[in-house]
Amino acid sequence: MKTYWNYNQGLTQLQEWEPNCWIQVTCPTDEDQQMLEEKFSIPDYFMNDISDTDERARYEYDDGWMLIILRIPYVKEVRSRTPYTTVPLGIIHKRDITITVCYYETNMMIDFVSFQQKRGEGFTDFVDMTFRLFLSSAVWYLKRLKQINMLIEKAKRNLDQEVNNESLIGLSRLQDSLTYFVTSIRGNETLLSKLKFKLQIDELDADLIEDVNIEMSQARETANIYSNILESTMDTYQSIINNNMNTIMRTLTSVTIILMLPTLVASFFGMNLVNGMEENPVGFIIAIVISVLISIASWFIFRHKRLI
Repeated sequence: MKTYWNYNQGLTQLQEWEPNCWIQVTCPTDEDQQMLEEKFSIPDYFMNDISDTDERARYEYDDGWMLIILRIPYVKEVRSRTPYTTVPLGIIHKRDITITVCYYETNMMIDFVSFQQKRGEGFTDFVDMTFRLFLSSAVWYLKRLKQINMLIEKAKRNLDQEVNNESLIGLSRLQDSLTYFVTSIRGNETLLSKLKFKLQIDELDADLIEDVNIEMSQARETANIYSNILESTMDTYQSIINNNMNTIMRTLTSVTIILMLPTLVASFFGMNLVNGMEENPVGFIIAIVISVLISIASWFIFRHKRLI
């Protein structure tokens, strides 16, 4: 799906392309991709790079075209091992042509358009738009991190009541998501520092870049803090599980020993040897009493040693 936006005076939708407008392409079809390549002569490998979910944040030039790939947060609607992840957003520019391409429909881009329409100011130029996309991505990273933190706290409350596999697997998935977030935010920060020296920046852009740096730094620090907290939480519950397992094994071993001693007494008196108990009418009762006394004594000894 492609949408044409006039961003000079506010953000208004156009019916067709005009010079110096913004072409927003979301979940492009083969027809959309063919149109971009044929009508605007965009290098075909640009689209292939943007479609690669593992493509890192970077920029490059080719025949006057500039490609910027920004990593933005994305929430998968279906159940997945990594419910929160990041996807590439491509920003393509050449003179009076500005195109953004994302192969996923994200809340960030929907909110970005809505917010810019509320501002009613539009963008001064391509550079202003690019850095505002950086700022929006940093803000949305912080929003998603708050959601992840809420899920972590919920899983911890469940684990405080009962250590179960479902909550532990959920924490593991959130740990994967935080790893993607930290890596993507660092890549965006590196990309931003390079673009500051490659794009024509005015005073307003410099102020905007400072805001982006602050938000990016906050998002990175927040992601690192949550990641460290989650890692220590996982280590704590792993220690608890190991401790519980050791307690269970120690108890089972103690019970096995206690039950083995009466069996040993019965084995002695059950041998086909002369032991003085063959003709005794209460021999069986004596063997039972000895076994019970030994079991009780063993239980008290293990209890005193805190082995049970």
